[in-house]
Amino acid sequence: MKWRLQEGRGEAVYQIGVEDNGMLVGLSEDDMRASLKTLHRLAEKIGADITVLREREVDYDSDVSRKIAEVLIRKVPDDQQFLDLRVAVLGNVDSGKSTLLGVLTQGELDNGRGRARLNLFRHLHEIQTGRTSSISFEILGFNSKGEVVNYSESRTAEEICESASKMITFIDLAGHHKYLKTTIFGLTSYCPDFAMLVVSANTGIAGTTREHLGLAMALKVPIFIVISKVDLCTRATVERTVRQLERVLKQPGCNKVPMVVGSTDDAVTAAQQFAQSPNITPIFTLSSVSGESLDLLKVFFNIIPPLSNSKEQEELMQQLTEFQVDEIYTVPEVGTVVGGTLYSGICREGDHLVVGPTDSGQFHKLTIGSIQRNRSACRVLRAGQAATLALGNFDRSLLRKGMVMVSPEMDPTICWMFEAEIVLLFHAKTFHKGFQVTVHIGNVRQTATVEAVYGKEELRTGEKAVVLFKFIKHPEYLKEGAKVLFREGVTKGIGHVTKLRPITEV
Repeated sequence: MKWRLQEGRGEAVYQIGVEDNGMLVGLSEDDMRASLKTLHRLAEKIGADITVLREREVDYDSDVSRKIAEVLIRKVPDDQQFLDLRVAVLGNVDSGKSTLLGVLTQGELDNGRGRARLNLFRHLHEIQTGRTSSISFEILGFNSKGEVVNYSESRTAEEICESASKMITFIDLAGHHKYLKTTIFGLTSYCPDFAMLVVSANTGIAGTTREHLGLAMALKVPIFIVISKVDLCTRATVERTVRQLERVLKQPGCNKVPMVVGSTDDAVTAAQQFAQSPNITPIFTLSSVSGESLDLLKVFFNIIPPLSNSKEQEELMQQLTEFQVDEIYTVPEVGTVVGGTLYSGICREGDHLVVGPTDSGQFHKLTIGSIQRNRSACRVLRAGQAATLALGNFDRSLLRKGMVMVSPEMDPTICWMFEAEIVLLFHAKTFHKGFQVTVHIGNVRQTATVEAVYGKEELRTGEKAVVLFKFIKHPEYLKEGAKVLFREGVTKGIGHVTKLRPITEV
């Protein structure tokens, strides 16, 4: 059991009454009780908790009724406060993303006029228009028994962190086309485990829905779909939206297998299948006003396991420290604070790192003060975790989004120019030398010029080529193999970095 929990990073699902070859034999009432008792004793020994996810009878050629059961066992690893999952929330403007998150994290239903989303907004203009323009983070916790821990019982985020053994961090992204660069930045730099695409039942696939679906697929983020506002329309309209989504998902470009979730059983199956095969796309239909089917989504979140296994994380932790800077704040009495994701290595209070590159390609030394994760203090930060780091009286004007903080032993490769193999997804005219685009690579976002298109004069929609880009403002820290997304007006393309040209060659 210890090994299984370690492999699933603190979670494991046991199936009782199923033979090794997958045959459903089932157990009699007494045997089932005895088996569960044994599991309880095993779990108690290692300090884990047990929840029975579902029980069902099997048809077997005997007079005695036989059952099979699925049990979730959860134990937070000793060196961690909680299990952590990041979910990016996508969808067209007015599809109900912020309202749904408000209902999940606050624990009370919406009044139909957007009251639930008020707690999520960061700016006055968002409250006035009801539209998200910045990236906000919300947390939903589950305790070891699988019960929801949110702001309805706990007053502060710290209380939620203390009583939860699994935390889901929602990254609420903007739906409006005007804020597309913010949405792309959220998807590329915060490395979400999953994406939740919210579609309004009464409007169906409209506006930026297809674009967001395409972005998630281009960045290979597994996606599941929530159809919201089912209280506003008839059953037939909801079914029409579901059919429309199924059609889009089955198209050759998507190759997804839609799976509509209608019961708790479906939700359990969906969570397990989704984690095993990225092609399966669960679809939930719910309402933030009436609360219909909200519990199914909670069951899904409770069971869904993290994607990367412990082996991958351990390999990343053994590398040198690299922290991507996504946000910069000045906090009274604390000084300069940076928010972002630790890409590799381990980071502790008091570590000495270097941050850069500056406009001239330099790196500055700094010392890390305190570390906070999900608004509560944390001693050690591990690869793949997001956090905020206090830098004391470090000069804020030297920092910008897109920088990295790395250990001094690392010899960071910084470049003005890089080559990338790209595919042009959509372009109105032809794409050629001298064209300017906004490039997104991880947390880097900058305008670059196309210096050369190798082997071709120009590119048209759907064509592939290796292109040499040059940054306009300042050099950046990049890695070979990193995913590239670029856009300019209606032009869009994706690809990956194939070669870096070090500064000496410029």
